[in-house]
Amino acid sequence: MKYENIKYNECDEVYPPAEDTFLLIDNLIVKNNDSVLEVGCGCGIVSIAASLNAEKVTSIDINPHAIKCTKENIKLNNRKNIEVIESNLFEKIDDKYDLILFNTPYLPVTEEEHDVDDDYSKAWDGGVDGRKVIDAFLEEAPKYLKEDGTIQLVQSSLSDNEKTLNYLNNNGFNAKITEKYHQFFEDITLISAKRIL
Repeated sequence: MKYENIKYNECDEVYPPAEDTFLLIDNLIVKNNDSVLEVGCGCGIVSIAASLNAEKVTSIDINPHAIKCTKENIKLNNRKNIEVIESNLFEKIDDKYDLILFNTPYLPVTEEEHDVDDDYSKAWDGGVDGRKVIDAFLEEAPKYLKEDGTIQLVQSSLSDNEKTLNYLNNNGFNAKITEKYHQFFEDITLISAKRIL
């Protein structure tokens, strides 16, 4: 398969690229010489897109199938500046980055619906209010961001955009919705947050 000039294969047990993925790719704020961290890399297509401009990209995912899939797609595109690490959020990360990317698991999932706890569901299962992973990410991310760094995250209007914007704007960022895509009963939103020095 191909998106723009990036070739990729979809893999079993890995979230396939969809509208939210392409929303992020089409609006990446990557500058030359940036070091980029992608949280939840899935099949690796966003990291590969970022690597075309960035000096170095680190791709992490909690799902071992995603790690394998990302490595295969990196090879397919002959990218040499991407490191892939299996990690639950920032668990195995020590560096600081210019840009942190995350297409979050943003779907609200009731207790009844949450009867599967497999690797695949971690890509979209955001807990009862859709914010379980988003809130954990927001709390940790600033520690891994350089002083003038940027966070770009994708979430849904179903998982309370205002809460994310308020948290970031009250904690040293200038954050706003920079792009959105409407589908069915929700808006998929891209929030970009620049750290204020």
